[in-house]
Amino acid sequence: MREIDIPLLPRGVRLYFDKVRNTNVLLGPERTLVLDEISNAILGEVDGSNSLETISGKLSEHYGAPQDTVQRDVQEFLQGLLEKRLVDLVDGE
Repeated sequence: MREIDIPLLPRGVRLYFDKVRNTNVLLGPERTLVLDEISNAILGEVDGSNSLETISGKLSEHYGAPQDTVQRDVQEFLQGLLEKRLVDLVDGE
């Protein structure tokens, strides 16, 4: 995953507020992932137009953390979802 790649939720995958758990979850085909505060913040920026670099920059500013650290964490999280086919990438070029 490169800084210019743009993550998006593929068809059939969506963020959903689960009233029973009182938290946001990521719903995919035959899967439900309960999101913590950080994963919810990351996925809240995944809209099909924000690049990895943009998402990292916004979160770095919001949380007051170094952008390179945030970018590494965001990339690792999204890479895991990419491998599970819960996130797709658009080439930012």
